[in-house]
Amino acid sequence: MQSISPDDPRLIWSGAISLEQKDGWVKPWRVPHDELDLYSPGEVALAGRAELPSGVRLRFATDSQQISLHTEATSDAGSLDLYADGSIADTVTFAEGQSTISFGGLAAGVKTIEIWLSPYVAFKLRRIELDDGAQLEKSEDPRPKWVTYGSSITHCRAAGSPSFTWPGVVARARNLNLTSLGYGGQCHADPMIARLIRDLPADFVSVKLGINIYGAGSLSARSFRPAVLGTIATIRDGHPDIPLAVCSPIWSPERERAPNKVELSLTQMRLEIAAAVESFRRRGDENIHYIDGLKLLDSSLAEHLPDNVHPSAEGYRIMGANFLREVFEVQGVTL
Repeated sequence: MQSISPDDPRLIWSGAISLEQKDGWVKPWRVPHDELDLYSPGEVALAGRAELPSGVRLRFATDSQQISLHTEATSDAGSLDLYADGSIADTVTFAEGQSTISFGGLAAGVKTIEIWLSPYVAFKLRRIELDDGAQLEKSEDPRPKWVTYGSSITHCRAAGSPSFTWPGVVARARNLNLTSLGYGGQCHADPMIARLIRDLPADFVSVKLGINIYGAGSLSARSFRPAVLGTIATIRDGHPDIPLAVCSPIWSPERERAPNKVELSLTQMRLEIAAAVESFRRRGDENIHYIDGLKLLDSSLAEHLPDNVHPSAEGYRIMGANFLREVFEVQGVTL
């Protein structure tokens, strides 16, 4: 087997915002790692979610029929999905503490490999091993770039495997280059995240706001709509014309009409988000679209919402299919 360094320039870390390099390993982050104090000041909550590589893929081209990843010992059990030329070739599970993850039996010939990392296990790559004499080439991704922002419902810990998060379902169906900024418990219309999205290359942006704000009471009836407006306006500063989908919360029975500690319910949040989007449409923004969260997952799908907040693995598949319908068919978004 031949050994490939984790910082080899022929490796592309799709969906990562930054890479941390230390002690011989490379670790993808979903915020700028060297600016953590700007994104998670005074606590590690957002940083702790941003180091978990939901939607991140390791991409390269090779004719090797075996691939082994050597990592720092994993902190949890999880799985990786390997795609070859866009088709799933293998899903491999790993145990807590494991440091070698191997794929075998790949087809002969050069193919583009995308390895989807576990959404909820931090990943530190030490080296890749390929067959002796195998080629390794850089494989640029020409697909339209989609950036999506959300909560644990976008982070998708309960997905069946890494590429079957709801953003993964959408990205594969529409042939999109995904960057997922789903941060479990940490989607609070943060201004720094809006600035990050503003500055990222993107052909399509979506944001899904509300459930974390409801749970923490982090924004009140007075401040919620202004925060949504500010998020949209900041994103539009960098992306004035591309499609922008703004989604409200999916169904959650205990929270639909019950006010939280700052007197907001999910029903009220949906009205506020819809009104914010309409304010931009009235000003001529014809490429901003409101997506009612109840169109993505409502009470008719209660069996796929086991804790009344987070979808199951099948729920995430359904949510992805419903997003595809609502955005690209009902709203007619084109890329």
